[in-house]
Amino acid sequence: MPRVTVHRKAHFNAAHRLYRKDWSNEKNFEVFNKCSNEYFHGHNYELIVSLTGEINPDTGYVYDLGHLKQIINEEVEEPFDHKNLNIEVEEFKNLNPTAENISVVIYEKLRKIIPDTLDMEITLYETPRNFVTYSGN
Repeated sequence: MPRVTVHRKAHFNAAHRLYRKDWSNEKNFEVFNKCSNEYFHGHNYELIVSLTGEINPDTGYVYDLGHLKQIINEEVEEPFDHKNLNIEVEEFKNLNPTAENISVVIYEKLRKIIPDTLDMEITLYETPRNFVTYSGN
């Protein structure tokens, strides 16, 4: 049976500050530059969830994209959208909300729901030119 990859795009807007509590403001600025602004800054994140697997002969689907849309909404969009990640999202209270860390958190939240028979990759665009991918490896 052929393996096919399906993709679902989503979007959320969130504020954050990149910094370490144990560093001075000067050290944080040296490492994270403007992203360490103590008053935070925001991004319009674009998320792509990619699932690879065999086509189900009964449905013709690798995975029901309507169901994936619902999962992404419940696990990512609702908890993250229009939030301050550092303050309002439990996963980032002690984890620097870099694009890398956000993608891993999203992966872990979705992996608990998406069947293990499917390979999954998260692509997260922080800006149109800055993006990360994570596939659990």
